[in-house]
Amino acid sequence: MNFTELGLAEPILRAVREEGYENPTPIQAQAIPAVLKGGDLMAGAQTGTGKTAGFTLPLLHRLAADKPARDARGRVAIRALILTPTRELAAQVEESVRTYGKYLPLTSMVMFGGVGMQPQIDRLRKGVDILVATPGRLLDHHQQGTLDLSHVQVFVLDEADRMLDMGFIHDIKKVLAIVPAKKQSLLFSATFSDDIKALADRLLNQPSLIEVARRNATAETIAQRVIMTGRERKKELLAQLIREGDWHQVLVFTRMKHGANRLAEYLTKEGIPAMAIHGNKSQGARTKALSEFKAGTLPVLVATDIAARGIDIDQLPHVVNFELPNVPEDYVHRIGRTGRAGAQGEALSLVCRDEELFLRDIERLIKRDIPRASVPGFEPPAEEKAEPIVLGRMTIGVGGTRRGGGGAGPNRRPASRGGRGPRSGAAPGSRNSRPGPR
Repeated sequence: MNFTELGLAEPILRAVREEGYENPTPIQAQAIPAVLKGGDLMAGAQTGTGKTAGFTLPLLHRLAADKPARDARGRVAIRALILTPTRELAAQVEESVRTYGKYLPLTSMVMFGGVGMQPQIDRLRKGVDILVATPGRLLDHHQQGTLDLSHVQVFVLDEADRMLDMGFIHDIKKVLAIVPAKKQSLLFSATFSDDIKALADRLLNQPSLIEVARRNATAETIAQRVIMTGRERKKELLAQLIREGDWHQVLVFTRMKHGANRLAEYLTKEGIPAMAIHGNKSQGARTKALSEFKAGTLPVLVATDIAARGIDIDQLPHVVNFELPNVPEDYVHRIGRTGRAGAQGEALSLVCRDEELFLRDIERLIKRDIPRASVPGFEPPAEEKAEPIVLGRMTIGVGGTRRGGGGAGPNRRPASRGGRGPRSGAAPGSRNSRPGPR
């Protein structure tokens, strides 16, 4: 199948062709016709399969086929609202809207926190057809009366699983109370859970269901490996692997922001240029780090889970879990940064004895054993025993216990900022020339 068979308008097909795409990915081949029919949709596909184009292309088609809506002052009104959990994902989605809608008479904007509200207010006053936003800043505008969502015809909830994981459920409910009850609603998620199903029941009306990959599956194009090592040797081991492998582009994950900073500083001192990206970094610093990494001038980007959500890099060859995530689903999201759209990739995890419980949880989730190995000179010390891992108010790991403060249950990340969760991210995502747009 190619894109010409999907019934999309010629201006959209022209933009798709100019980006070098001819054939849709499986999620696109199923989602695009479903969205064009006008019904609600619940779609699940593992990271890197092209979910974004799965809803942006048919959304553009539907809006272009109708006349613009006008508000009480005669301005172009928002007809499509796309909600994303992080800044960089919002920027990436809005870039896709602009890229594939460049030959259409439609306007779009991106809205997130961490930057001034006034430029966003000025942009809204000019009229916008498509708004891509994070929940916190969207509600800030609504509360100040600078945003009119009464004309929304299509509502997209992207990365719904991450929305819930970040504690955005209350904000989502507030948004649902603002937008019209009669609309087309689309829910996209990399993983499904009982919480996601409950949200779908609230949001969707007799939806079509598309699930391209087995739930919580990892792409077959990703070679996964575990290297067992001592907790104090990880930094040195990572530096050696980067040098010996002559790695020029590697995304490294840590659990905490301060850990990302320390690791980036260590690698830089070792002569390996590295920068950290997380929620405490300024918007300018995040944008700079991500743009240099995508351009290939920065070999190592160290990121926390939330900051890296939505990073889309053409044929990223290496992802390293410097620390395993305590939430097993986060492993699927992390390694999904590589092996995208059919490309080959490697996901390497440096695991000490403290993290063996996390590793077992991950293997149980993905229903496969990950090959283990060791590097001479970096084997786990025989005398090293597992110790507790402290994450904020949570102490987890040792002896199978996961004791959380503030009501955090097993394998759950506690919400922050009164349920809004951190707002993090950076610059727009990159495009690639492989089959199926993002």
